[in-house]
Amino acid sequence: MTLQTQREFVAAGQSHVRGRTDLPMIDMTIPALLRDTAGRFGENDAAVFCAQGIRWSYARFADEVDLLAGGLLRLGFAKGDRLGIWSPNRIEWLLAQFATARLGVILVCVNPAYRIGELEYALNKVGCKGLITARAFKTSDYVGMLGELAPELADAAPGALRAARLPHLTTIIAMGDDNTAPAGMFGFDAIMQMGRDVPAGDLDGVTATLAPDDAINIQFTSGTTGNPKGACLTHRNIVNNAHFVTRTIRLTDRDRLCIPVPFYHCFGMVMGTMGCVTKGATMVIPGEGFDPEETLAATAAERCTALYGVPTMFLAELDSPNFAAHDLGSLRTGIMAGALCPIEVMKRVQADMNMTEVTIAYGMTETSPVSFQSNVDDPLDKRVSSVGRVHPHVEVKIIDETGAVVPVGTQGELCTRGYSVMQGYWADPDKTHASIDADGWMHSGDLATLDAEGFCEITGRVKDMVNRGGENIYPREIEDFLFTHPAIAQAQVFGIPDAKFGEIACAWVVPKAGATLTEDEVKAFCQANIAHYKVPAHVRMKSELPMTVTGKPQKFVMRDAMIEELGL
Repeated sequence: MTLQTQREFVAAGQSHVRGRTDLPMIDMTIPALLRDTAGRFGENDAAVFCAQGIRWSYARFADEVDLLAGGLLRLGFAKGDRLGIWSPNRIEWLLAQFATARLGVILVCVNPAYRIGELEYALNKVGCKGLITARAFKTSDYVGMLGELAPELADAAPGALRAARLPHLTTIIAMGDDNTAPAGMFGFDAIMQMGRDVPAGDLDGVTATLAPDDAINIQFTSGTTGNPKGACLTHRNIVNNAHFVTRTIRLTDRDRLCIPVPFYHCFGMVMGTMGCVTKGATMVIPGEGFDPEETLAATAAERCTALYGVPTMFLAELDSPNFAAHDLGSLRTGIMAGALCPIEVMKRVQADMNMTEVTIAYGMTETSPVSFQSNVDDPLDKRVSSVGRVHPHVEVKIIDETGAVVPVGTQGELCTRGYSVMQGYWADPDKTHASIDADGWMHSGDLATLDAEGFCEITGRVKDMVNRGGENIYPREIEDFLFTHPAIAQAQVFGIPDAKFGEIACAWVVPKAGATLTEDEVKAFCQANIAHYKVPAHVRMKSELPMTVTGKPQKFVMRDAMIEELGL
């Protein structure tokens, strides 16, 4: 193996890299980390929640975490219990993240967009004993849905629920005060009050029994196909990934990070909130959900130096009618991740938002999440054409269908091994073994290439590849080409069945605001510039694309819609 300038090991001629190992890992649990940070940076702003009017120092934040932890201890929550959190980005979510970790209670992140059936599946899959819930968010009436799912709440004493459809769930805590708590539920504020009577020594005694390799979080995969799986992550997984992600963007205790991405996902709660705690940096939360104007306003008002987002969020910010009115001069860096990043969007973010040190990160929930990340001083062409190089203490290989490592520059499936790989899917050994092989490699299902310097390019999904009469079509390649059209804002390419070729390519396109574009014009643009078999057989103009909450395109929704439209 040859040693590269960044001290990543790249196998000569082979698509196999190992991250640098000279950087120490953090051998701490989450509560130990928070205590250390509060001790060193107690007067720093820890959390600013613009919509809730909250501004807490690290010292205050650590105290508030202990109040909630004390209340949960009084309710009988213990190490290993599962406690769900169903809420948008609120201070209660952040408190729950660190209070559960204080006790070794496993926090179960529930997507705030879930409806009744999805909520029932998630809570039962992992056996949640408790649930902290917002009362409502956008069109979601959480209290109403819980009442429908568990009508027994109407007659239950708080903490004593016995519901036929939720057999494990005994305790629901609704955000707000006890005076208006829904039937059968505690008020969040009352649980905080309970914690005032719990000695710190009682909490310390529990925390002392925890270890970095204990499970502490369950993240449900996006569910772009099939039922979501519960990826089980440890203190070590989360703390170290958060540390190395924010180290790469050179975050310090003087930085202020704007976090408009959802907490329930690794981007928000690992790379975002936990990343700030590893450095003593400030978390700035613009609102409960993403709004481009709120994000720009918070970034300017709080003089944020860093901003996170998925590509569609950055696009929405850049295209905001009031974009020019916001002073973004304080911005320096940030991360674009969560979905494949169009080159043109990356260039605009650097040029128009002052984010000259913005980086791209790649990973998956099952790897805590980041495996690759560009450095702030990587050449511009590398930062816009790749997802960077492998993270410290992580090993990656690219393999073919037989499992053999492919030569540099050859496309194959990306596999990851190292500290960041999850413990497994909760209560799902078969799916765990199907994803993590006997040698500890997590098979991502993503197609990728590595170059001779170790830079990685994600080229698509194994399952997304379209086989048109024996010709392999890689949707990412066509999507990148479509983004070069001056009137196209978003594009997704996917395959549908075809009687003649077996499969053919389709494209859904969102024009830029104010642009006029026809389906025939898109086809003509393709026919003039790419191979005939890659030209989408069907093009549809759309006002928006179906996405998960984290910004991942739901190609199966598009595919099903086209199949129905064409009567296939």
